[in-house]
Amino acid sequence: MILSIIIIFIIGYIAIAFEHSIKLDKAASALITGVLCWVVFIVFSPDKHNVNEQLVAHLGDVSGILFFLLGAMTIVELIDAHEGFNIITARITETKKKNLIWIIGLITFFLSAVLDNLTTTIVVISLLQKLIKSKDDRLMFVGIVIIAANAGGAWSPIGDVTTTMLWIGGQITTSNIILKLILPSLVCLIVPLILVTFRLKGNVEKPSATSLQYSDILSKKHQYIVLISGVLVLMMVPVFKTLTHLPPYMGILLGLGILWIVTAVLNKSKAVEHKEKFSVSQALKNIDIPSILFFLGILIAIAAMQSSGILTGLADKMTTSIGNTNIIVMSIGLLSSVIDNVPLVAAAQGMYGLHQYPVDHYFWEFLAYCAGTGGSALIIGSAAGVVAMGMENMSFMWYLKKISWLALIGFFSGALVYIIQDYLFF
Repeated sequence: MILSIIIIFIIGYIAIAFEHSIKLDKAASALITGVLCWVVFIVFSPDKHNVNEQLVAHLGDVSGILFFLLGAMTIVELIDAHEGFNIITARITETKKKNLIWIIGLITFFLSAVLDNLTTTIVVISLLQKLIKSKDDRLMFVGIVIIAANAGGAWSPIGDVTTTMLWIGGQITTSNIILKLILPSLVCLIVPLILVTFRLKGNVEKPSATSLQYSDILSKKHQYIVLISGVLVLMMVPVFKTLTHLPPYMGILLGLGILWIVTAVLNKSKAVEHKEKFSVSQALKNIDIPSILFFLGILIAIAAMQSSGILTGLADKMTTSIGNTNIIVMSIGLLSSVIDNVPLVAAAQGMYGLHQYPVDHYFWEFLAYCAGTGGSALIIGSAAGVVAMGMENMSFMWYLKKISWLALIGFFSGALVYIIQDYLFF
């Protein structure tokens, strides 16, 4: 049974990694992998009822992540539909490459912490397409955006799916993860930025100027209201969890309900055809459902490996053969550049329990950093990289030659800062 589940899992991962080559969406591969793992588990298990109970228990945890993602993505789509992000992009006028890349990098870093790295990458790349005409120049900026988005997401409980998973799972708390990881994450970005600055010269050439027109359909005031409201409800999710002790997805659903009312009131006087464009129902049609299904498939596959005892055995073997916590966690982080960081963190949550590493333990915090930033080493190693690959038609080999070494230097620099910081101050 164990061997069969491992083989199914490996085949599924190969299909996910080479989704562009085999032309099969990774969500389909993940769903098939997840279900087949449980099929094998229940077929070879003598107690079918117990397996079903374990599945139901795991789905409770998985659904919390999925509902959180669904709510957050819908909120972001509502802001985007009301052109709220245009308020940010319209204020950037810098053309000198050395200055602009720092502005873009830092905006991405902090925006990623408030929103998430995937959404931030989409927004900032859209901005770059309005700011930089040359494809060659733009690609270098996009490479930094990927590093910045992943670094910015690592220190925020709502900035990266893996940090969110640890937060929802009870392994980390909001205040502690921000306190411990903001400096290492910032170093992870700053070091590559310094190195890139020496290589950039001259000014960027902007595309043909097109002024943004605010029509009667969508006023500038409405853009500000939706942007501020959306960002506030996202930022209030950690506060909601701390005050109520309810899981984060309850906070995000409350926030979605509030923004739903806000947008409904703003658009109540519009014509029906215009009202529909700015509605929640339209936002739900635009969100990336395949990504949510991918998370579902991969998380239930990990749950099968956890319930069957595979992950516990792997944890024992890593602990025995490697021993050093720092090496174990950094290995997981670098492995996330080849294998998606979501299942890796889910696997770590299954391998190491809270009885072994309690809440806010060094292990969980370092894991949040390494899993969040390690994926930047390869373009397929993070959601930010994958979406950038699609939006800019960036090749795997170009990224490997131009950006990977920067990402690795940043990754190890931030990791070193975290280790030293913990040794000296905590």
